[in-house]
Amino acid sequence: MADHGDSVMEKITEKFHEEDSSSSSDSDDGKKTSSFKSDKFRLFGRETPLHKVLGGGKPADVFLWRDKKISAGVLGGATAIWVLFDVLEYHFLTLVCHALILGLAMLFLWSNASTFINKSPPRIPEVHIPEEPVLEFASALRIEINRAFGILRETASGKDLKMFLSVIAGLWFLSIVGSCCSFLTLFYIAFFLLHTVPVLYEKYEDQVDAFSEKATMEIKKQYAVFDEKVLSKIPRGRFKDKKQA
Repeated sequence: MADHGDSVMEKITEKFHEEDSSSSSDSDDGKKTSSFKSDKFRLFGRETPLHKVLGGGKPADVFLWRDKKISAGVLGGATAIWVLFDVLEYHFLTLVCHALILGLAMLFLWSNASTFINKSPPRIPEVHIPEEPVLEFASALRIEINRAFGILRETASGKDLKMFLSVIAGLWFLSIVGSCCSFLTLFYIAFFLLHTVPVLYEKYEDQVDAFSEKATMEIKKQYAVFDEKVLSKIPRGRFKDKKQA
């Protein structure tokens, strides 16, 4: 009886130890998931990992070089297109027609010559565009366009002078860049930065966040001085004064 009682007590204590270990592991997982949402400064005030900021899924995997072959192929293809159409000034319709002429002629000759040289004809694959990546890209593009429209609407409403000045400065900078290069070159620069900056930021995230925190504090100090010396002296409208009164 004493041995039976000891065995029961041992089972009970083992059960309690298992529950404690499982609860501690759950708490550790919770700490891992909630560790990102800490008081640490993050660039642009983000509260989610960079992979989710880029939309998640396959597009984010490409931008962050999760599969180096696919990412290198996408960037290499974009570079080849930019060189052909902007550097060599090749026309798009001419390139497509020449490529189709060359491909169709080779396949046609190969299919007819296979009967004379006793070799199997070429296997022409069925090419089709998958629906899921196209829908993901269209959805991500729609979200970004709607966000841009929202920023423009908020800027035009006259509620935030800081946002208005930032948007005007950004548009002025884009107009200067656009006058120096073509739209295709500008698109390629943005595409190239999208394939290099996020992966470098993910690699040196702590250093960049620390530097950006110092830069943000300095910018806020300079903006406070500019607000005190310039913006605060701009006369306000009667309606706004009455509303504050």
